[in-house]
Amino acid sequence: QVQLEESGGGLVQAGGSLRLSCAASGSTFRYDMGWFRQAPGKERTFVAEIRRYGSATSYTDSVKGRFTISRDNAKNTVYLQMNSLTPEDTAVYYCAQRRAGLRDYDNWGQGTQVTVSS
Repeated sequence: QVQLEESGGGLVQAGGSLRLSCAASGSTFRYDMGWFRQAPGKERTFVAEIRRYGSATSYTDSVKGRFTISRDNAKNTVYLQMNSLTPEDTAVYYCAQRRAGLRDYDNWGQGTQVTVSS
């Protein structure tokens, strides 16, 4: 199974930016790739995804216009550019992969902490 490793998290002030990276141990070209987050005491929720092969993307409403998901298939890496961060964006961010034909994401990274101070 492909291993996913997130990086780029950290502490940032409100209004700042971070770029998360998700490096895969194998090819990601054939898979939908997504970012999810889990805030303290809350369930993990969808943030953004980018479809396999092409570049179609989707976002949860709260991050539209602020976050951008992208992929570099040559590097087997997916990115999440996060701008205009607010304390409500504080969470552990997870990268995930979904195989063709599956409804749910079935391969997950370990997560990276993002903390936004007010």
